[in-house]
Amino acid sequence: MTALRLATWNVNSIRTRVDRVTDWLARADVDVLAMQETKCTDAQFPALPFHELGYEVAHVGLNQWNGVAIASRVGLDDVEIGFPGQPSWAKGDAEPLVEARALGATCGGVRVWSLYVPNGRALDDPHYTYKLEWLAALHDTSQRWLRDDPSAPIALVGDWNIAPRDDDVWSMEYFAGATHVSEPERAAFNAMVDAQYLDVVRPFTPGPGIYTYWDYTQLRFPKKQGMRIDFILGSPALASRVAHAEIVRDERKGKQPSDHAPVMVEINPA
Repeated sequence: MTALRLATWNVNSIRTRVDRVTDWLARADVDVLAMQETKCTDAQFPALPFHELGYEVAHVGLNQWNGVAIASRVGLDDVEIGFPGQPSWAKGDAEPLVEARALGATCGGVRVWSLYVPNGRALDDPHYTYKLEWLAALHDTSQRWLRDDPSAPIALVGDWNIAPRDDDVWSMEYFAGATHVSEPERAAFNAMVDAQYLDVVRPFTPGPGIYTYWDYTQLRFPKKQGMRIDFILGSPALASRVAHAEIVRDERKGKQPSDHAPVMVEINPA
């Protein structure tokens, strides 16, 4: 048996970037890709190019915002939309809605969750409170998964919208008083690590200056002014099998790139 190649990528509109995504899948020989910010409904998702490459696809998208997907060529079983206890969000006077931010599936024996953590917007914004509640619910549920089965190989992957360390952003002075670096957000991320979901990428990609996201404005990418906010957190059974990891920075280059780069790990057979 060969290693499982698992990746996560905030694609920032799959309809805009489907050719780039599928081209990279083929070149990188990826087995499972979790995507975030697909920005389309289920009916609008361009599944055919993935199917032509031999991938099954699960997707949940309710409108032009958010949206998460998993493409797998090693099986796509027990698909689950949203995790138990996932909070809802109400915009204005609208009814609260469980947003399209979490999708789980078992792929090649690994339980993969594609996660798009709420941005938070600003420290005094209700969306920030929602973000912390969302992370707390994910923490409680993921802890329960491990209590039920300590040997479960689980990968919590995606855009976490948190830079857990000072050297995960290009300038702490620039981000002072902003989301992504606040202590409550970092505490929520570290609580996941304390719950035994380990950052399996950082040991292979030590910083500082190693980022996964660069804003489109102000020439952030060529200036190397980015953030590390995309992560693969693995349960103990999964983390012990990770043989390699990388941030594929070159995919931020070229024509019409996403503002995020893919993050990929190789997982040895059990």
